[in-house]
Amino acid sequence: MNRISAIFTILILALSVAAQKPDDVLATATNHVFRLSDLSEQTKAVVASMSATVAKARGNLFEQMINQRLVEIEAKSLGKSTFALIAAEKAKVARPTEAQIKAVYDANREALGDKTLEQSRKQVVAFLRAEPEQKAILALVRRLQIKYKPLAGKDVNAKNLAPTDVIATIAGKPIAAKEFENFARVKLFEINANLADLIAHDLHDKIYNALISVEAKTANLDAGSFIAREVTNKMKDFSDEERTTLESALYKRLFEKYKVKILHKEPEALVEQVSADNDPATGPTDAPVTVIMFSDFQCSACAATHPILKKVIAEYEGKVRLVVRDFPLESIHENALVAARAAAAANAQGKFFELIDILYNRQDALDVASLKKYAAEIGLNAAQFEIDFNSPQTAAEIRKDIADGEALGINSTPTIFVNGRRVRHLSLDGLRAAIERALAK
Repeated sequence: MNRISAIFTILILALSVAAQKPDDVLATATNHVFRLSDLSEQTKAVVASMSATVAKARGNLFEQMINQRLVEIEAKSLGKSTFALIAAEKAKVARPTEAQIKAVYDANREALGDKTLEQSRKQVVAFLRAEPEQKAILALVRRLQIKYKPLAGKDVNAKNLAPTDVIATIAGKPIAAKEFENFARVKLFEINANLADLIAHDLHDKIYNALISVEAKTANLDAGSFIAREVTNKMKDFSDEERTTLESALYKRLFEKYKVKILHKEPEALVEQVSADNDPATGPTDAPVTVIMFSDFQCSACAATHPILKKVIAEYEGKVRLVVRDFPLESIHENALVAARAAAAANAQGKFFELIDILYNRQDALDVASLKKYAAEIGLNAAQFEIDFNSPQTAAEIRKDIADGEALGINSTPTIFVNGRRVRHLSLDGLRAAIERALAK
């Protein structure tokens, strides 16, 4: 299937989910059939509204695309990068007053923990600037709409939209539908995949509860007493982990006993063009699987995912290469950028992964002084670390990673790709399944 055909298949797939009928069979088990009509009212309502949801999303994405094109055209005319143009507009926003900064700090003392006003200053200033900066960007877009007067073409939600149909014209340059589908494909896929997740979760609950009822009846018990016998009464330390293990074992046993067959399938993940660039990596260069993680070293979710990812990769010795790219969320993590610079400086001395293990584990202390201390702990040359930490080349490399991430539509961390396929479930099982799929292909 060629690229354009694949893109248009995404739209067809999304709409086909919305067109499911109530009597569509989603799963079977011994003496049981599970249909769409058996799912919760909430899930059925989401399915029924899917066409409208997709149409609205396409309209919003079309507007985003046009606005992005306007900014790109203006930046080019000024001989600037889009990043520089946006940064210049944000710089016009007035700095918050000391009174405003203190008021926000005082109102959020509990959330900020034991941080002083000075320690919290960057975070508070970023919070206060966020809304006016967004307004400044919107004002820029409005000016550019007046300046370049984009002309609407065929509606992106029109029936029988062809790849070559013109959906807009900006500065005399037509934009074809295929360009929009490429721009929107990840977001449209996510809508479809989220619906598939909702259906799957609801479906598995229905099946599990139905089988619990059958087993309970056979044992002359009610459902609660049966679960108590199989789970609660077997618990010893009463931890969440122990309960999950026992419930998972019961779930697996029932699904095997009643020969459950799931007919509802999740959509195949998109293959995206994700560059490993020249970023820090571990594992064989010729490994059949490449895992690329866009990370923020001050992000708690990244810190939680990092050891899970390492554990899974260790199960596939010699088969997986891990590449780590920077995506510091500066607006919410005041030390994310300096931590990325420190990691890059450590990489220059061949100790990137040694340092990031420390960064993930000490996220409460990622100020420059602490970063230098961690560099000393792993035996880095202090003078060279200082040079690389402050190098314009280091900063440029991080900005390139951010730009590449934004081009992929990344807006949160961690974001992980396995052979170009975005991993949606960052659990042990989700990561393992992603690698298994990649190896199978």
